[in-house]
Amino acid sequence: MKIIINRLPLIIAALSVVIAAPTVQADSNVIGIPKVVPYSEGNMIAKNIKQECHIQTQLSEFISQYAADKGITITLEDEASPKDGNKFLDIEITDAVSQGNAFLGHRKATTIRGALWENGNKLGTFEGRRVSGGGFMGGFKGSCSVLGRTVKALGKDVATWLESPSMDARLGDL
Repeated sequence: MKIIINRLPLIIAALSVVIAAPTVQADSNVIGIPKVVPYSEGNMIAKNIKQECHIQTQLSEFISQYAADKGITITLEDEASPKDGNKFLDIEITDAVSQGNAFLGHRKATTIRGALWENGNKLGTFEGRRVSGGGFMGGFKGSCSVLGRTVKALGKDVATWLESPSMDARLGDL
């Protein structure tokens, strides 16, 4: 009995620390996205775009960059899915068009589709498209560079949408 009484203050102190400790919750501003945004199944994107341009990785990097400016942390995932339980942006490139050239004028466009998931629940969906002619000094830019401008703009559009996701949103030039 004497041993228990002597240790009682220590036990009470330990319990008060455990009770007063804040509970750990998932950070709602952390969202996983694919490190390499996939092309949609059955797409008709030209082989030269897939082989020569890096829009799949550029898109995820731009989303991460612009989301960080808005206080949203993006984790680039090698393999993740909406079923993992955490917030996850299921995103894909549905179309990319590269017409024209530096001499005749660029006509480039990229289209994406995505859904934000958390714990198996769909929080929002979007489709987005951006078109570019190359901008200032476009005649001195290559095709992949101009397509890069479209995914940069889409990255900014998606980051803005992530602040307040909604169902069936239309982003960019749609």
